[in-house]
Amino acid sequence: MYVMTTATVPLHGSTPAPVWARRAAHAIALCAVPSGLWRIAMASGVYVGYSDQVLRDVYDIPGWGIAYVVGLSVLAELAALFPLLLVSNRWRPLHPRVLAPLAWTASGVLVLTALWQLVVALTAESETYMSSGTAQTVWGFAFAPLFAIPVLMTAVTWSYAKRHRARGQAQRPRP
Repeated sequence: MYVMTTATVPLHGSTPAPVWARRAAHAIALCAVPSGLWRIAMASGVYVGYSDQVLRDVYDIPGWGIAYVVGLSVLAELAALFPLLLVSNRWRPLHPRVLAPLAWTASGVLVLTALWQLVVALTAESETYMSSGTAQTVWGFAFAPLFAIPVLMTAVTWSYAKRHRARGQAQRPRP
């Protein structure tokens, strides 16, 4: 027997998101946390592998670099919360016809960002700033989850588009 809970009850006649899509959306939000915490630690003065001179000269910490690094962490986490809109029927600021193309655009941007992060991580200049192999390993573990975001976001977006395309076709009058 199938029992619908409040989490699975569709609102306004829309199809609920599959469980895997909801889990993927939550995983996206969690994937952004380690790198954000690493950046906040860096901005707070916790040793993350950069010398004081590199922090001053390259990242302007202490100084405006703190606002930049903390702001980047906050923006990254807010962006990582966006997929939750695609799996929730509780609050939708945009119509599905607007949200679906926006989600596909976000997926494309996330893929490009992940590729850009990979290039930055593998450039000789960024590696020379770290003072030890241990610091590079910690940095790698903190930023590695970001590479799962494009795949997860694309899957969540595909699920959203499929659900709303099917709903749109079901609502059209048949000749």
